[in-house]
Amino acid sequence: MEIIPDILIYGYGNPGRRDDGLGNAFVEKINSWIRENSIRNISTDSNYQLNIEDVEEIRHYKEVFFVDASCDETIRDFSIAPLNPHHEEQIFSHSVSPGYILYLCEEMYGYRPSSFLVQIRGYQWEFCEGLSSGAEKNLRQTVFALQELLKGKIKK
Repeated sequence: MEIIPDILIYGYGNPGRRDDGLGNAFVEKINSWIRENSIRNISTDSNYQLNIEDVEEIRHYKEVFFVDASCDETIRDFSIAPLNPHHEEQIFSHSVSPGYILYLCEEMYGYRPSSFLVQIRGYQWEFCEGLSSGAEKNLRQTVFALQELLKGKIKK
């Protein structure tokens, strides 16, 4: 019997801006875990930023984790928090927030998946590839935490 993925992990950020690439790096690590454990109900995606077109993708899932880097000094290493729809005025912007993606999903399809915002603390944002050592440490902790959170939901 084919298992259709019901969980999406969506990382975003710019790997060319050091720690801004944490969301993308997170997806790479989770993809390895998915392959190594033959997990069939979790999908991943990544991009430089969220776009309105992402509404079409998330509407097919029961649960979505949006993963991004954060420069918020109140976040020690990472945070995982429920995400609610949020209406924003989007006049001339290509990039949108995860809350706005949820808002549009509910407006367009009458449905929104249960969603969480995963923020990983970063420290360096200059134009250069590669994560700082502090961001690498936070990335490892976040991957472990989400793996633990998802263990009861895995289908092989």
